[in-house]
Amino acid sequence: MDKKSLNIILIILTILVAIAFAFSVKGMKTPPAPTEVVTAPEEVETPDDNTESQYINVFFIGQNKNKEEVYKAVKRKYDPTVDGTPIKFAITALIDGPKPEEVQLGVYSEIPVGTRLLSIVEAPEGVYINLSKHFDTGGGTDSIYKRIFQLIKTAKYNTTKPVYLLIENQPVEVLGGEGIMITQPLNENSLGG
Repeated sequence: MDKKSLNIILIILTILVAIAFAFSVKGMKTPPAPTEVVTAPEEVETPDDNTESQYINVFFIGQNKNKEEVYKAVKRKYDPTVDGTPIKFAITALIDGPKPEEVQLGVYSEIPVGTRLLSIVEAPEGVYINLSKHFDTGGGTDSIYKRIFQLIKTAKYNTTKPVYLLIENQPVEVLGGEGIMITQPLNENSLGG
């Protein structure tokens, strides 16, 4: 094979690698479908005989009446004298996942089994949510997007302070094996690229 043919082959391979890289980057920046954001969250109400109780909303995933996947707020009974702060209670409930009666009503979570809440620090400048490494594993890009949006929605609904995510005590810049970049403090545009 002469030098000119070898150069042409190298140029073609370089172009193919660049195209493959462009498609993979484009796929990482586009939120997975379908993840319609519900501005006025649909609520799944769980039976409760005490109407004077306080409630906290925790966001799981379900379907709307058009069978489209959406984030749904589930009301959880909250007692500030027992459960601590609203944000700590909400994130703990999110990590624990939906209760059996909520699953029967059609919600599920993308938070990986085994994820633990290591700590929540509520400082004047923000809330620092420290999760175990399990939060960052498995499920692929679609699952990563869904779990981070569950976290963002639950946290932002239950605090007015900026929210920061740590995994095993380290601030997060990249999530998952696909290397999804996130910006902090967390907000609806944190995965925008």
